[in-house]
This record gives sequence, structure tokens and C-alpha cells, in this order.
Amino acid sequence: MSFDKLKEYLPYRGEKYIKPEKAGNYRQYMMDLRDLARQARDEFSLISKSFEDRVKPFKAERVSQWMNQSQLCRPHFWCYFRLPSDDLDDSALAIRLYGESDNFGISVEVSFVERRSSENSLEKQNKVLNLLPFGAMYYFVQKNGISFKMDATEENRKNLLKQVKSGEVRKVLVKQDIPIETDHSLERLIDDLLKSFDELLPFYKETKK
Repeated sequence: MSFDKLKEYLPYRGEKYIKPEKAGNYRQYMMDLRDLARQARDEFSLISKSFEDRVKPFKAERVSQWMNQSQLCRPHFWCYFRLPSDDLDDSALAIRLYGESDNFGISVEVSFVERRSSENSLEKQNKVLNLLPFGAMYYFVQKNGISFKMDATEENRKNLLKQVKSGEVRKVLVKQDIPIETDHSLERLIDDLLKSFDELLPFYKETKK
């Protein structure tokens, strides 16, 4: 597997898709864009399905669509993995495409789906701060409506605990990135994702307590 379509679709992030029959002179362009987007999603779906086979009893949900409701291209696909016992508002483990065409990969994260969230979702999610981070993990922090990366150090963990308690920080994800290199095979990628999945599993379990 080459991941070529994922790479080719990344530069179209945020581009407006118009149905070909309404696109006038851009009809063929929109047809080609739609075909590329669908092929890219198929590639990510294959990764998701192959990964699901390795993380049972976790089950993969549907891969995100290639455009949003405003018909803007959305190449950073994601897929959530849940246990049958999980509620829809619970935190889950997920894989997510990141980066640009010259530097991209897939991250593994503990997070929840905002549109399914309940009044308890944030409290459960932020329990990831109860555990000491290690390895290549980092935090993805939402503060004042802005999301940003933060090193997963013990000092930052303690500060984030205080800021979550005070309401200054809304949400904290814990993540790891797996860069996709030119010689990456599907099998090697799945092995790399599985290693990150196993390392993040205790943080997922912590959100259940």
C-alpha cells in the first residue's frame, strides 16, 4: 500500500466542493476532486479496518467523511475505536491523519466526539492528566477556543491539572504521532499504531474511573 491518495488529497484541505452539475467550467475539476477524495477515504478505511483486526474487542466506527456539512474538503480523516461496553459520550481511542503532503502521518489519541458529548464528557476526558505521560506522547490542549500542542512533561501535567480545575483549560487530549515515510508498508504502519495504542490504553482506562 502506497498511501498516495491520502498524500494527494491533503493539499485540498478547506477547498470548496461544488457538485459537478452545478460547477460550470469546473465540472471536470470537481469530478476529479470527488474521485480523489473518495479514493483517499478508501485508503484510510483500509488502514482503519486492518487496525481493527489487531485491537479486538475494540470496534471501529465509521471513518469521517471527505468533506464537512459546508462542503469544504476535509482530508484529515479520523476513526474512533470503542469497546461494546462504551457509551457514545465516553472517551475513546482514535486514529487521525495529520500534516501536509510533504510531512504527514497518523496520530493515535484518547478523545471524545464533541457532537455526542454530555455534561460528563469533559470531566472524564481530562482524567488523562491523572497519569504520568511517557515516551513520545504529547498533550493537545483546548484553551479559550484555541487548540495547540504541548509537551507532555510532569511540569505541564501539573499546570494543566490546575488550569482544568480553574476552568482556564477546557479539554486535554493525550496523543502520539506516527510519521508515514516513503517506504512505510501497511503492515509496519499497523505495528507502529498498535504500539502507540497499547501505550495510550492506560489513559483510556483512566477516563472510565
